[in-house]
Amino acid sequence: MKPLDVLMPAAGMGTVAEVVAERLPLHRLWLEPDPEAWLAEHGPSIRAVASAGLKGAIDETLMRRLPNLEIVASYGVGYDHVDARWAGAHGIIVTHTPGVLDDEVADIAMALTIMAVRQLPQAERYLRAGQWPKAAYPLTASLRGRTVGILGLGRIGKAIARRAEAFGLDVAYCGRRAQPGVPYRYFASLTAMAEACDILMVTAPGGPETRRIVDAEVLRALGPDGVLVNVARGSLVDEPALIEALRSGAILAAGLDVFENEPNVPAELLALDNAVLLPHVGSASLRTRRAMAQCVLDNLLAFAEGRPPLTPVPETPWRGAWDGSGAKRAGRTGSP
Repeated sequence: MKPLDVLMPAAGMGTVAEVVAERLPLHRLWLEPDPEAWLAEHGPSIRAVASAGLKGAIDETLMRRLPNLEIVASYGVGYDHVDARWAGAHGIIVTHTPGVLDDEVADIAMALTIMAVRQLPQAERYLRAGQWPKAAYPLTASLRGRTVGILGLGRIGKAIARRAEAFGLDVAYCGRRAQPGVPYRYFASLTAMAEACDILMVTAPGGPETRRIVDAEVLRALGPDGVLVNVARGSLVDEPALIEALRSGAILAAGLDVFENEPNVPAELLALDNAVLLPHVGSASLRTRRAMAQCVLDNLLAFAEGRPPLTPVPETPWRGAWDGSGAKRAGRTGSP
């Protein structure tokens, strides 16, 4: 079987490089003195790309430089940094790492919700500043009687819904279509769901179709007791509109683990006391990040051995087997 040479364009997150390099030939493009010259010389030998996070877009420009590319193994559930449509149209499989991080991200989503509603970061700062001996911390809003509206009821959304129910919260959801067998109230309109709930939980995929889908209109519909929690992608929220809504009291609070231009967070957002902000740590535990890296490797190994990849994305379904000789895999289809 011919070795599956793997290119990693950027260092990214976690231990992906170390895990992949233990089993497959790995080329770290970011360490090359002249990446363009390296691609020109070695691009034809690359049959796989491993992406270690949002850094280093796997776009048409890069994939065209790799004429024998057959698989892109992406690290994370979201894969909006990969042009999966172009890949699928050119017979390239794209995989991601769903399932292994659902619970970790759902835990953070609920933590952000509680922190934002009960003002826990503010209360801790109050204590550390020595204010408690002078007066008790002011009363806060409550989780009781609230409804969580989940934008994007996928694996992570369902894990959050289960936790929300355990906290005694009602659950609704919004998506492209109603899901059979789901007990929660469905809304086809995001604005309508925002009007009906007071916690808006964002767990939908990123990309052009969802860019700034949570806009000023949605935030107004959420209302002055409303809380926005985003553990998906920063691109789904109109950050200037959110900043204005938090400043003006159009919504009560926000809990954010993701931002539009990570790792750069707007100074206006940093200055707001009613925003709880985390540095994209939803899946950032040693256990989960290791499992994600292993999923990347397992997809590459399966492909190298002619087995179906474990977790192909919908845009690039598995249609055949690679014979391991370096030939294009059978069943490679798609319109150019």
